[in-house]
Parts: sequence; structure tokens; C-alpha cells
Amino acid sequence: MWTPETQMRKSLNIPNDLHGLTFSCYKSRKFLSSNRIKHYLVDSIQRARVVHNFKLIAWVFMPDHVHLVVWPMSRIYSMSEILRAVKQPVAQRTINHLRRIDSKSLHLLETGIASRKYRFWQNGGGYDRNIRDHKELLAFVDYIHDNPVKVGLVGSSTDWQWSSARQWLLDLGGIIPVDKDVPI
Repeated sequence: MWTPETQMRKSLNIPNDLHGLTFSCYKSRKFLSSNRIKHYLVDSIQRARVVHNFKLIAWVFMPDHVHLVVWPMSRIYSMSEILRAVKQPVAQRTINHLRRIDSKSLHLLETGIASRKYRFWQNGGGYDRNIRDHKELLAFVDYIHDNPVKVGLVGSSTDWQWSSARQWLLDLGGIIPVDKDVPI
């Protein structure tokens, strides 16, 4: 059985492994409540998929964190680089947008550190769990899809549009296409 406690460890870049990723907004703030920012994240994931050659197996955007299941297609890859390619553009676009509109919300991203004035994502890479078998994959996918239900955002996982639950459970299209055919 998969539990959040079992996911905390360093990235192991092992060929053919899937990765269950979790990363959070700075100070667990609900930056991803904004549809604009969620669309920044969609765009960023789509670009990173092409540049870093990975398949997206499942995903969920919560108001304060993100879950992704990715499958790198290259034998040599870096989860740190993949995460950077997903996260950095979202932070940059958000900060630039808030500056452009002279938003009072920009202060929520302030770190108080001169060398790094703003931060969108929580420090560190988040959590990365290598997924090596089908049972483990299904447990993680069920866990992430159930997140919006557990916190009371929706009554059913398929009601949350910001996840791949509809694709997995109802075979419907989604905001970000997923690849459900995996070798494990």
C-alpha cells in the first residue's frame, strides 16, 4: 500500500522506472487556486515532455501542490532537470505577470532573502518515488486522484477537472493528455 510517508527520498534515475512526483507551493500557499497559474503549469508540463522526452502517466493539481507520474524515455535522464523544466517557467511567468499588473499578491512570494527575492515553489525538489510495478503504480494513481475528494474540493475524483482521473476512470479526454500504456 502506498502512503505519503513512503515517498520521501532522493531521486534515483533508473532506466525504465516511473516516478511519482510531489512538489508544493512556497509555504504551502494556494497559488494553484488561480486558473491562470494552472494553465501556466499545463503549458510548462507540455513543453518539458518534449524537451526531456518523458511520458506523463497521471497528474493532479491541488491548490497548494502537484502530483505527477512520469516515465522518462531516455536511458540517461535527470529528474532534477525534468522538475526544473516543469517548475521554473511557472514561477517566472507568475512573478512576471504579478509585476506587470502591479499586484499586491506579489508579497506572498517574497522570501526576505536579498539573493532570492521571490519563490513560487517550496524549497527543494519535493518528493520523488520510483515506481517499479503495476500494483504500486495503481496505488499511487488512486492516491493522487483521490486527493481532491479527501480535502473536500469535489465529491468524486472524476469531478476534479485538474487531474487525469477522467482519463483513467472514464476514458475521457483531459486538459493534459496522458499515456496509460506502461511497461510495468
